[in-house]
Amino acid sequence: MARPDPVPASGVAARALIRTAAAPGGGTVLETMRSDPPLTLRRTGPERVHLVSTGAGPLGGDRLALDVDVAAGTSLEVRSVGATLVLPGAVPGHSVMVVRARVAEGAALRFSPEPTVLAAGCDHRLVVRLSLAPGATVFWREEIVFGRHGERPGRCHTRIDVTVAGRPLLRQDLLVGDAAVDGSPAVYGDARCVGSTLLAGPGFAPPAPGDGKDERVAALGDGWAALPLAGPGVLASAVADDAVRLRERLERAEEAALHMTV
Repeated sequence: MARPDPVPASGVAARALIRTAAAPGGGTVLETMRSDPPLTLRRTGPERVHLVSTGAGPLGGDRLALDVDVAAGTSLEVRSVGATLVLPGAVPGHSVMVVRARVAEGAALRFSPEPTVLAAGCDHRLVVRLSLAPGATVFWREEIVFGRHGERPGRCHTRIDVTVAGRPLLRQDLLVGDAAVDGSPAVYGDARCVGSTLLAGPGFAPPAPGDGKDERVAALGDGWAALPLAGPGVLASAVADDAVRLRERLERAEEAALHMTV
């Protein structure tokens, strides 16, 4: 499947930045927090930032970008105040949200915003580019709701590319709102929500040949799965008919993934 095109026709352009630095004597300092409405950042803890939407959308034609840099030995949690509602706009073209995150040696990032809701008529691209140094740890959750109550979803194409020390760990595409995919029992079936969480870091590395440790085995449940990757990571996934049940199932998959640490 082709990579999402990051350039729509026109609309609002906004870029926000979060950058950490090591504090004297240890700990984390939020060195840079640069907001660009509708992407507004608020510090809500020593190592925590919330995204606050200060405008509607994303709307058709919008180009939004968030850059996250987690310095060596520091920790950062990024959350959002509420769900993101993706809407069609008066401007022709699709909307785009690009998230670029770089996590340095020994750093930890937890990225867990509230769900993205695809309103009827929207056309959205979500692109995630996540780069991990050796020894970095990441918890990265994404949840998508297929439209508001009683409506069909718009169209959305998501792409996540994850590398560890420059080597690919995960390449995943997700397409919602396409007649060839929606409703297929091999994809979503009758589900109205889908979510995934990447747990990655040294503790999730597969056992080395001959070290006497058991191979990691996928864990499966009702509407969820935890799948070990070829590198230092586990992908937890879930589908459900509403956002509450999706979160419950995804948390079960995340818990199963945590049991795969070495």
